Amino acid sequence: MTVMWRHQTYLKDICRIVNGLVKTALGPPPGSTTTLSPTQDITFRHESVMCLVSISKSMGTWMDQQLQIGESYPSNSPESDVSIENLPTPNGDEGSVFDDDLHSETNSELSEAATLEQRRAFKIEYQKGISLFNRKPSKGIEFLIRAKKIGSSPEEVASFLKNGNGLNETMIGDYLGEREEFSLKVMHAYVDSFSFEGMDFGEAIRFFLRRFRLPGEAQKIDRIMEKFAERYCKCNPNSFASADTAYVLAYSVILLNTDAHNSMVKDKMSKADFIRNNRGIDDGKDLSEEYLGSLYDQIVKNEIKINDSSAPKSKQVISLNKLLGLEGILNLVTWKQTEEKPLGADGVLIRHIQEQFKTKRSKSESVYYAVADVAILRFMLEVCWAPMLAAFSVTLGQSDDKLDTTQCLLGFRHAVHVTAVMGMQTQRDAFVTSVAKFTYLHCAADMKQKNVDAVKAIISIAIEDGNHLQEAWEHILTCLSRFEHLQLLGEGAPSDASFFAVPLAEVEDRAQKPNGLASLKRKGNALQNPAVMAVVRGGSYDSTTRGANTTGLVTREQIDNFILNLNLLDQIGTFELNHIYAQSTRLNSEAIVAFVKALSRVSMYELQSRTDPRVFSLTKIVEIAHYNMNRIRLVWSRIWNVLSDFFVTVGLSENLSVAIFAMDSLRQLAMKFLEREELANYNFQNEFLRPFVIVMQKSNSAEIRELIVRCISQMVLSRVNNVKSGWKSVLTVFTTAASDERKNIVLLAFETIEKIVRDYFPYITETETTTFTDCVKCLTTFTNSRFNSDVSLNAIAFLRFCAVKLADDGLVSYEHSKESIPSSAVGPEDTSNEHESSDKDDSIYFWEPLLTGLSKLTFDPRPAIRKSALEVLFNILNDHGHLFSHSFWSEIFKSVILPIFSSTYDGKEQLAMAADNENLEGLDSRQSEASSWNVETTTVALQCLVDLFVSFFDVVRSQFVGVVLVLMGFISSQGQTSASTGVASLMRLVGELGSRLSEDEWRQIFLALKEAAKSNIPGLKNIVRLMENIDVPDVPQAHVDTELISDHGFTSDDDIEDDSLQTAAYVVSRMKGHVAVQLLIVQVVIDLYTTHHESLSAGNVATLLEILSSVASHAHELSSDTILLLKLQKVCSILEVSDPPIVHFENESHQNYLNFLGTVLVNKSTVLGETNVEYELVAVCEKIVQIYLNCARCEPALTTHGKQSQLRWILPLGSAKKEELAARTSIVILALRKLCSLEKNSFRSHVPHFFPLLVNLVRCEHSSGEVQHVLSDIFQTFIGPILLDS
Repeated sequence: MTVMWRHQTYLKDICRIVNGLVKTALGPPPGSTTTLSPTQDITFRHESVMCLVSISKSMGTWMDQQLQIGESYPSNSPESDVSIENLPTPNGDEGSVFDDDLHSETNSELSEAATLEQRRAFKIEYQKGISLFNRKPSKGIEFLIRAKKIGSSPEEVASFLKNGNGLNETMIGDYLGEREEFSLKVMHAYVDSFSFEGMDFGEAIRFFLRRFRLPGEAQKIDRIMEKFAERYCKCNPNSFASADTAYVLAYSVILLNTDAHNSMVKDKMSKADFIRNNRGIDDGKDLSEEYLGSLYDQIVKNEIKINDSSAPKSKQVISLNKLLGLEGILNLVTWKQTEEKPLGADGVLIRHIQEQFKTKRSKSESVYYAVADVAILRFMLEVCWAPMLAAFSVTLGQSDDKLDTTQCLLGFRHAVHVTAVMGMQTQRDAFVTSVAKFTYLHCAADMKQKNVDAVKAIISIAIEDGNHLQEAWEHILTCLSRFEHLQLLGEGAPSDASFFAVPLAEVEDRAQKPNGLASLKRKGNALQNPAVMAVVRGGSYDSTTRGANTTGLVTREQIDNFILNLNLLDQIGTFELNHIYAQSTRLNSEAIVAFVKALSRVSMYELQSRTDPRVFSLTKIVEIAHYNMNRIRLVWSRIWNVLSDFFVTVGLSENLSVAIFAMDSLRQLAMKFLEREELANYNFQNEFLRPFVIVMQKSNSAEIRELIVRCISQMVLSRVNNVKSGWKSVLTVFTTAASDERKNIVLLAFETIEKIVRDYFPYITETETTTFTDCVKCLTTFTNSRFNSDVSLNAIAFLRFCAVKLADDGLVSYEHSKESIPSSAVGPEDTSNEHESSDKDDSIYFWEPLLTGLSKLTFDPRPAIRKSALEVLFNILNDHGHLFSHSFWSEIFKSVILPIFSSTYDGKEQLAMAADNENLEGLDSRQSEASSWNVETTTVALQCLVDLFVSFFDVVRSQFVGVVLVLMGFISSQGQTSASTGVASLMRLVGELGSRLSEDEWRQIFLALKEAAKSNIPGLKNIVRLMENIDVPDVPQAHVDTELISDHGFTSDDDIEDDSLQTAAYVVSRMKGHVAVQLLIVQVVIDLYTTHHESLSAGNVATLLEILSSVASHAHELSSDTILLLKLQKVCSILEVSDPPIVHFENESHQNYLNFLGTVLVNKSTVLGETNVEYELVAVCEKIVQIYLNCARCEPALTTHGKQSQLRWILPLGSAKKEELAARTSIVILALRKLCSLEKNSFRSHVPHFFPLLVNLVRCEHSSGEVQHVLSDIFQTFIGPILLDS
């Protein structure tokens, strides 16, 4: 029975015919009767299957004829020779071949005839070179160079191509796209000769393409557009985020130009389509719709074409999907799969045919309508694919006849071809899945010859229809994976799981043993092999692991069948298997992406198996990536997006051996990829190496992290010349390694980064200066290494090295860095001074992370690291500070210098807070930590700060207040050592800058001193209040006469609790420190006035007086608290420490105050009112005398009105009072002598005020006779004459 298929049939007839054939092919239903003999039934079935196969074949043949699909198959070479247009080679006009200006100068000695002959010969030879170029561009260039008609440098050849006459535009583009080294240099020189500065992108690409025609080979176009994108971004640095954006947009513009101006393209791209296609291309962000819309309008309204368009165009029309040799190029830009829709469907035509069917339904004659649009084939397939699938599947499953199974598999192949090309995903996948299931590779023990033929069919489908399989690739690749597994078992090779489970040496020993099929045939060995048992046991087709039924028993009969079936598989060699992977380079752009996605999923299934992980597909992924690495960037980037996620997932696998294998495979690919040159402003190397970064940051396995560090080290050191944007990922890996918890990883990473910085530093910033900050961040992280101080110290030294390189303009592309700085950082003005400042400010981007890192390192707990960081930081600032602008210096002080001293303020706040909360737990430890930093680092830090400030005083003068506050922070700190250091630094600062300081700056110093003197008083009062809660025996809690208590001492030393004693000890310590700091402040005031009194204004002197007065008042307030002094006295006795020098503090403060007042009074040059100072001096003297009298318990005589004074007994002073009185003797003598130093008239005016005090001094008891001598002098020399005069 033969059925001739005709294309001019009705859909209902098609359905009727196919259904009839299917019924015949399937035979009569079970239980029904038939008049056919068994032989006739078999014949009918066989013929029906053949008819169905013929139908599917004719569909494919007609479809191929209409689509001319054979022309779309890529050529074997990676760079096909399909040109965009078939242009005839122009012969060229002899009169316009070359201009006379190109001739060499004529020798003056030659005759005119000889000159003309020379010119003619030159033209003939030059025209010969032009003609040769228009046929064979490379040979033409070589001829012209040898004939010395053009120069031999790439720049001269590029100039010739750009400006020469008579050159074929197509051949120019073809030559520029060549991959040879010299042609590449010429192309780079050619593109670099264009200046796109200030040009819109559409205008720039139009200007670029006006002199030559793009070649037809995809790789050639890719190289040219890649260089164009780099050049455009270099001329317009703020146009796009990176050159990748310009690269993708250039392709989009070319496609839009062809789409808009090719008359054979029916469905034109709309503006919305163009905008949607270019979403997310600007480093993940969208370009503005206004910009893309404007670009769209430019291209649509004005076609991009070369200047000379006189050459006739070919009449042959090239479809859009073959344009530029890039199938599916529009989908490359949109990053989306092709949709299921009729290919070129003509809806109007289909509706017209349906209407004709209705109107002619009643007519008996048959009318056939010929349709040339392949869209009609879709409707045919929709009604007949399911019956065909049923017929082929049932027949193949039931029959073992060679002829029937061959026909069924042939029908499957034709059906897959038609449905795949028509984009019918569901139908295509159904046919492919059926064939894959019939391979029985998932249950090899039950395989037959027809199943082996199904494997062959799968391989044929992959080779013939690879460009259209899309998601169906997963089924095919799964079959290939299972087939390879069976082959390995047949050869007796150990499974991949054995390599992961045993040591490497043991695996090598196994590999050396002859394990062939013969060994497998020994049933005992087979029964003991878990991998064989799992395969023989089998499972369902959809099982992701072998041997899903692990409890099933395996019989010897199954083993025998399995071994025989392995012999059947020998019909298929490894060549056919590997051919599919090797020929992946022939797949189009969409197909290769789908192929890689499917292979990645299959590999993931293999690797995730807990019982039998395999690496077959993983090795094939490496091969596929290697084969297709030379594809254009748009395609390769899509491939790598898939592979990148795959390697990250596998690299983080729980199976350590699998992860190691994956990372090593990635290393192999990276080594190969780094052989390719990357132009400036691109980011693809960084994207390629990103899986290393992600796995390094997320992996919990130390072995994986160490392997990544070793891989990166090997790649960088062996391919350092080619690393460009990849430095960012490299440095990120080393930065992550620097903070690793494993010492060997840290040391290994630092060993590499040390070599990179020392030997290859220029390469780091060769194309992207922003990697300088990544390098600094990496070194800064190494400085925090807790494993080895040498690593930290060396990292600090390398940071200084980086600073020297930066200061010396050692960044190879430093001018690019200025382009990369946002324009907002530079003011709109264009004066010369501001331009210079702008250039300096540009470097902030590079200096700031370096200096900030060193600043943070000063808080390292290791003294050597702190000291080294401080020294290097301030050395850098001193050595290179002249490069910094005023604004940058302000930023340095704010974020680098002042934070170093923040611990001083933090320590004070913590101590004050603890005192307020009356909680001293942990206070000593915090104080010791702060004091440790202060003792070891403060001196160096403050010295460096003062040196730096003095050196750059004119530039950093605005930071004067901040520096003074830092010094005051140390002066007012709790520790005497820190306070002394702060005082010394302040005196040094003032000593260096005294004559250069303004009145306002002096005022800032004195106000800061005043605030420092007051700042500790509230905190001390809070601490003193702690003593109120401590009950000290024998010390009264009210104001009573304490003389008796003080004289008789204390009765018990064991009556104070331990906690209270600890608190009291802390109070004693704090009071001693407080007294020392206050006295230091007083001394600073005296010294500053003594040294610089001529530079001080009256207001500043008044501030100094306020400081001394407040300190003296505070000292007197402390000494007046008798109860506190008694408690402290007993506590100190118990603790066996000296008492706080409260009386000494009061005496010293009053003594300095008196001396200062006397000095001010003597310096007549001051503008302070003499009378005010004099009155203050007298008042202080009176206060001192009164304090002395109170100590001596000398009260003024009491009188009653009209009666004589009453006599009282005067008790002698106790020993404690006598000691205090002796301590106050010197200050009262000083006060009396200051009164004597007054001028005669001044003394006379003040006598009425202090005369009663002098009388009381005569009456009271003294510990020294010197007081009486001074009093005697006063009465004789001053009081007596006044009385006599009156």
